[in-house]
Amino acid sequence: MSPRRFPFRLLLLACLLPALAGAGERGARIVIDPGHGGAKEGARGPGELWEKEIALQIAQRLREKLEAAGSEVFLTRERDTQMALSERVEFSNIQRPDLFLSIHANSMPTKRLRERTEGIETYFLSANASGEAARAVADRENAEAPTARSARGHSTLAFILDDLARTEAHSDASRLAYAIHPRLVSKSGAADRGVQQAPFFVLTGVEAPAVLIEVGFISHPQEGARLGKAAYQETLAEAIADGVQAFLRETRRRDGSPSQPVAGSTAP
Repeated sequence: MSPRRFPFRLLLLACLLPALAGAGERGARIVIDPGHGGAKEGARGPGELWEKEIALQIAQRLREKLEAAGSEVFLTRERDTQMALSERVEFSNIQRPDLFLSIHANSMPTKRLRERTEGIETYFLSANASGEAARAVADRENAEAPTARSARGHSTLAFILDDLARTEAHSDASRLAYAIHPRLVSKSGAADRGVQQAPFFVLTGVEAPAVLIEVGFISHPQEGARLGKAAYQETLAEAIADGVQAFLRETRRRDGSPSQPVAGSTAP
C-alpha cells in the first residue's frame, strides 16, 4: 500500500463510519393523514369551522414536533385538497412508514346530542366495532370511500380483517393507541371516551401500525370552539407526539434497536 494513499483511506473511513453507525439509528418514518379536504369538508363546527381545516392544522403542528424529535414525517395532503381514502392508503405504503396517524374531529347529528357530547376517542382497526357509537363513527368516516359499504365483502379486505388477530401490526396498533390516548386526555383535559375499535377504511390497507384519532367533537359548542384555537391545537399535537415517542421507545426496547434521543418529550 502506498504511504501517500493511506491517509486518504483513513480519512474516507472516518467519513463513512458516522453514516454507517447512524443507519441503524434512523428516525421513525411517520405518515400523518389529515382527514377530508377539498369538497369533502367533513363535520362542521361553530361558525365556518370545518373538520378538514382542524385536521390539517393539527397535522402540521404534529409534523413539526415529530420532526424536531428526529422522525421523518409525510402528510397525505399538505393543503386543502381532496384525496380519496384509497389514495391515502397507497401514498402511505409508498413511504414504507413505521406508523400511520389519521387525524379527525367527531360530530353528532342532532342538536341535543351536539350540545351534550364531547371528548376524545382513539381507534385502531378491527373487523367488529366496539359498539354502536364506534360503528357510527366508522360509517361517517368511511362515507367518502366509493365502495366503503360493500368493502367488507371484498376478498382482500376480508382476508386482512380475518387475519388481524395474528398480525404484529394489529398488536402494535393497539399499543400505539393506548400510548397516545391517555396523554391526549391528560394534557387536553377533554372527556375520555376511550380507546375503541372499528373497521375504518383508511386503516385497512396501511402496512404499518395505524390509528385514527378523533381529537374532539367539533359539533359541541365549547369543544368545537377550542379545536379552532391555535393554543389548544398545540396541546393536542404535543400530546400525540409524546404518545408516539413513548411507543417508539417501547418498540425499540422490545426489538433491541438502538435508542434515539427524543427531543422535547417529557413523557415517561
